[in-house]
Amino acid sequence: MAHAANISALTDQLITAVTKSPDKKNTSRSKNLKRRIEETFKASQYGRTDQFAVAKQLEGLQEKFRVLNRDELATDLRSSLIELDNYRSPWFPEILSLFLQLSDRPVLQPQRDKTVTQKPVQVEESLSWSEADRAGTAYCDEEDIWEDVDFRAGSSEDDVSSVSSEISVPRILPQESIALDEEYVIPDEVFIPEEDGGVLVTIKDVQFWKPENNTALSPKENYSCPVTELQIVRETIFMLQGLPTSLFWRSADSVEVDRTYALAHSSNETLSCLLRSFSTIGAQIDILRRFITIPQTVAYVQSFIRGIEDLLQKFDAFLSKAQTQYLTPTWTAAVSLLELLEVVRRESRVLLSLAGLVSTISHDVQTQSVQCLDLLYDLVCMTQAVGDDNEFKSLAELFFFCFKSYIRPILLWTETGHLDSVEETFFILENGQDRDLRTLWHDWYTLDETSKLPNAPKFLHQVAHKIFTTGKSMVFLRHLEAIPTDIDRLSKSTLTFGDLYPHHSSSSFTLPFSVQLESAFEKLIGANHSVTSDWLQAVLDQQCGLWTSLQALDYIYLCKDMSITGSIDYKIFESIDRGKGAWNDRFLLTELAQHALSALPLVDPSRVIVRSSKVSPQDPDVQSKSVKMLNVLSFDYILPWPVANVITKDAISTYQRISTFLMQIRRAQYVTVKQRLQYPSNSTEKNPDRTHVLGYAVRHSMLWFLNTLYGHIVDVVISTTTSAMRKELSSSKDIDAMIAVHRAYISSMEDQCLLSRNLVPLHEAIINTLDLCVRFADLQAVYYGDNQLDQMQSSKSFRKQHDEEQSDSDSDEDEDDEFDQGNTTRTIPTQGASYPQQIRSLKNEFDRSVGFLTAGLKSVGRVDGQPSWEILAEKLEWRKEREAF
Repeated sequence: MAHAANISALTDQLITAVTKSPDKKNTSRSKNLKRRIEETFKASQYGRTDQFAVAKQLEGLQEKFRVLNRDELATDLRSSLIELDNYRSPWFPEILSLFLQLSDRPVLQPQRDKTVTQKPVQVEESLSWSEADRAGTAYCDEEDIWEDVDFRAGSSEDDVSSVSSEISVPRILPQESIALDEEYVIPDEVFIPEEDGGVLVTIKDVQFWKPENNTALSPKENYSCPVTELQIVRETIFMLQGLPTSLFWRSADSVEVDRTYALAHSSNETLSCLLRSFSTIGAQIDILRRFITIPQTVAYVQSFIRGIEDLLQKFDAFLSKAQTQYLTPTWTAAVSLLELLEVVRRESRVLLSLAGLVSTISHDVQTQSVQCLDLLYDLVCMTQAVGDDNEFKSLAELFFFCFKSYIRPILLWTETGHLDSVEETFFILENGQDRDLRTLWHDWYTLDETSKLPNAPKFLHQVAHKIFTTGKSMVFLRHLEAIPTDIDRLSKSTLTFGDLYPHHSSSSFTLPFSVQLESAFEKLIGANHSVTSDWLQAVLDQQCGLWTSLQALDYIYLCKDMSITGSIDYKIFESIDRGKGAWNDRFLLTELAQHALSALPLVDPSRVIVRSSKVSPQDPDVQSKSVKMLNVLSFDYILPWPVANVITKDAISTYQRISTFLMQIRRAQYVTVKQRLQYPSNSTEKNPDRTHVLGYAVRHSMLWFLNTLYGHIVDVVISTTTSAMRKELSSSKDIDAMIAVHRAYISSMEDQCLLSRNLVPLHEAIINTLDLCVRFADLQAVYYGDNQLDQMQSSKSFRKQHDEEQSDSDSDEDEDDEFDQGNTTRTIPTQGASYPQQIRSLKNEFDRSVGFLTAGLKSVGRVDGQPSWEILAEKLEWRKEREAF
């Protein structure tokens, strides 16, 4: 309590001292301030300073002084601490801690207390030998002083330590540096002897740019400063090296000549022409010097800049060597601007070509990087075509120096399947949105082909797709965890100038650079592409079951085994004929399909799902029992994700359409076959036999059409096309080729089954013909009686064949079957037109539909050239010719 009261009193004093207000404790402002201060004290996490930590820090500081050879500081600090121990105060740790925090490099900037009295400097007198040993008898009694000392015998670490502790080695302290007077100026005589004073005058005389040295040769001339040719040569060399000169001055992107200078032995026009030639070269080289100062983020552009820097360094070295020769006293050749111009043109030829390249590069980062390689590639090809071998070699080496950096992310992609996250100008893009493994090959990565590969040089366009495929194969293998152990088979080398031209001779340069580069790079990428594609195809076949899945699709969608497909058809068709509303129940149909397909070892029944859309009973297709009502059913087979990348979702959709079309044909066959040859029990027709024969003929024509159409699709279209697809698929070089083969197979199947968009009229003609078959069956059933004994026996015998395949859950449906046998609805009216008239009308419509289909098949067969269409047309036309005969 006493401590709290003490803190409260101190707080009041603090408020009074800070606010400069009289001591009024009961005012609201004072209470508010006191409450806030107390809350601040409570929230404070800082306690008293640790006196032991401060003492340890001071001891460490003393040791640091001694290690840094500042023993005087350590001694002073030690004596001050000893003197401080004579005084006692609880705040000494805080004070010392504050001093330690305020200290500023005490070793480097020692600040001694000014009040400390300086000791008088004692002048040490020099000691002579005579004073040191007047008698000359020093060391006379030590006979062994000049003998060799054995440092190994009789020594130990303990002895050494004891000796070193007793004997103090004197330290040689560095003397303090003497500060020079800032106002003191060193006279020139210190540096230039008096006897060489004429040299300074000579140097000043040759500084022609100073006004005092500008004297005109003649008052009639328009120049005022005569110079020597050597001076112009030196100024020209300085200008070419990018240095400021008096003879040339830079303006924006050009180099101008100062015409106030002239040669005594040359005309102004000649000199001006020479200097303008030099200024043109200097301006072009300045373009390169400015370009290399621009910061770049793209790796191969940085390599391009590095290559230009090397060329500029060689050019500057040449200029320095030339200037050295001109200034050498033993140099006997004449100084000539014409000779210098010729040599500079020869040495700067590569730089001038690069300056023209740099000046055409766009300022956009991505466009600039691609243009850099493209323009450099074109420049190399053009230089080779001109026949300048030296320039071609220099530019080609620069190109491969840049290409080495550019190819690095390509090799990373083809060897590991990883994209360089730093590289933003790569022509392969990663889509981070969809990460479904079933679309890994198609959607995870894309080749930037929107504008003809804008981020790829044009010499890579031919192999860009191989690069893309090779990297995706490695990604695929990585997700399958099937990276082979012999991955070292992948080529990890890069391309160099020596790979294209190994002999480096002029005769080998005759081979076109473009052809050599494309061939070598395609060979490099092709080797990795072939290896990774073989690995992936083997994994898809052996581990993922690609061929097994293809065979399973044949059974599920293409009706390869009718014994299995017939059991599913019978259940659906019987439910439709009896008017049951559960004919499209997806749960019952899924169970039925899984049970039927479980007998096949190639099919995984758990992957089979039947999907169905809701259909209203008032739908016209349902009421008329049209084959179109089967469109609401679709069989789905869930493929493994590696196989789903080859057999895409669009291909499965086409499989389902073909399966539905075949089921519609079988539906028409089913209802037509049920109408056996019958005689009406109570006929009012005048010629019942003739009417019966007419109905029999129509039934026969319909069955012939249905069997011909179904047999053509199954035996001619599906069988031959599937066999050809399997052969092409087994010989495919990579996954893209396999996908392309299967896609072409599905497209061909779609066309030949008349399911493509441009064949919609022919497909609708077939559907209308199938509906005519259903109408005929309804008409026959109404005319001859719906529940005759022959039909019931045939239905029961057909049902009996499939009783063993039904599950126990069908017992409830069997009761519904018995209940719904009398609920069959028919759409053909019995009043109005007579039965013979309806049969004849139906026959005429059937003939017109078949004739339209035949003519349409022949016309599209002539245009698109599908042989199967012409074959089907000939089959249908043959029946027509037989009937006419």
